[in-house]
Amino acid sequence: MTQTVGEIVAKDYRTAQVFKNHKIDFCCRGNRSLEEVALKNNLNVDVLSAELKAVTEQNSEDNIDFKSWPLDLLVDYIEKKHHRYVEKQSTVLKQYLDKLCRVHGEKHPELFEIKELFNASAGELASHMKKEELILFPFVRKMIEAKQSGQDLSIPGFGSVANPINTMMDEHDNEGVRFRTIAKLSNDYTPPADACSTYKVTYALLQEFEEDLHRHIHLENNILFTKASALEKEFTAVA
Repeated sequence: MTQTVGEIVAKDYRTAQVFKNHKIDFCCRGNRSLEEVALKNNLNVDVLSAELKAVTEQNSEDNIDFKSWPLDLLVDYIEKKHHRYVEKQSTVLKQYLDKLCRVHGEKHPELFEIKELFNASAGELASHMKKEELILFPFVRKMIEAKQSGQDLSIPGFGSVANPINTMMDEHDNEGVRFRTIAKLSNDYTPPADACSTYKVTYALLQEFEEDLHRHIHLENNILFTKASALEKEFTAVA
């Protein structure tokens, strides 16, 4: 069976950089095959495969095998690593973007649109993460506990875990689109010639924020949600 882009990255996150280099979305749109993304981006699939192979054959201590992690550990990691990052950096970036618009907005009006997009993203992500922390993640932990204790799993108010997962994935897609627009408006986070230090720092932080979001979404879409759905099926199969 042909692997999807998301599955390739889930197996070895180092391959994400290859897809980033070719502007291929491996997180929100990770359900496409290598052949499909190569055709869509006018790339030679053999060349793309060779690039991926070269990356995976490199020795690296940075390649964490998240697929092998227990689900509850992965949930804890996402919450403490990525949710906290979003909360902290959203506040910082809002302040920087406010300043940039005041100082450079007249000459660089695109800053106002970037600010508007980022503020919308920060608000949506805050709501999104809260839903995960109060609804989806607790149910994942309940499934783990039920499996370990051999107890029955009560049906949650939202029905199947597929329902909140589908909502989360739709919201991930929205943020993917939003940040592609931010990247385009900022010329891929390239500060203009007259940029001050704050301008450069802001663009660097925006790019870092997007990269963290890509990894965050990848861990959920391509690993957490897939494993959570499979775990729920174990209970329904028994029932």
